[in-house]
Amino acid sequence: MQILGHQRILELLPRLQAQTFLFTGPEGVGRRQVARWFTAGLNCQRGFPPCGRCASCRLEPHPDYLEVAPEQETKTGRKARLPQIRLEQIAPREDTEEQSLLDWISTYPRFKTKVAVVDSAHFLGEAAANALLKVLEEPPSFARIILIAPSRELVLPTLVSRSLEVGFTPVPEALLQTLSTDPEVLAFAQGAPGRVRWALQHPAEFDRLVSRTQGVLEALQTSPAQTLEALRLLGEVEEALPYLGRRLGQLFSVEDPAYKAALEALARAQDAHSAYVSEDLVQTWLALKLSSASQ
Repeated sequence: MQILGHQRILELLPRLQAQTFLFTGPEGVGRRQVARWFTAGLNCQRGFPPCGRCASCRLEPHPDYLEVAPEQETKTGRKARLPQIRLEQIAPREDTEEQSLLDWISTYPRFKTKVAVVDSAHFLGEAAANALLKVLEEPPSFARIILIAPSRELVLPTLVSRSLEVGFTPVPEALLQTLSTDPEVLAFAQGAPGRVRWALQHPAEFDRLVSRTQGVLEALQTSPAQTLEALRLLGEVEEALPYLGRRLGQLFSVEDPAYKAALEALARAQDAHSAYVSEDLVQTWLALKLSSASQ
């Protein structure tokens, strides 16, 4: 299992005695991949680094590894604007047959150690977080729990206080160039190997993201109406607003107060979108704010 970067973390993790970890850092930087590598090493017959050849290493998916992540769709089948980890994903309930994290982690591992990953732990609902807190207080001796989030500030303090934080930083561009030398891909990645792999695996969608983002930047030089139309097109693409925020540096200098205003407008638009404010209303407001900042 090849991990790009994070050599210090790979050397440190096997020596840590904690049972609960909080992996923080940018999306796509490699936190989940390191969690899988950690599981492989804990269960490998030879230990760290995992050999890739023993009975445990050859299994995929690994029976002693579990990922719990926010649901991306609502009960009606629509894409969820604000994903959430539900209570039944963490604790067992009588009215569902879905296996919960607590059910899974309470049984002995097939090999040596079970590792449960709570992906996007900042999206834990209150009830789910309280249920998880119980297992963090007294985890089974054969288990490790890894919470993944952008930063410790976004996770409930009660969960953070019971976790050992492991901070991930962007991977140097020199390492990313082993995956791709395309300047557009590297600019999109911002030090995250996961973004490079996504762009390479979805070239048509990536090209659409780049072209439509460029369309917004060009429309900002014209009128709010054209900016709104460009934003509507961009809104059809995944991860559009965060990428637009990174590209705004083409129009503003870092010290320009208008640049800060534009970034703040993007952040507020993302918050409003997550809060189920009308998408058309959010896009109209954002078009006016960005156009005003760019004048």
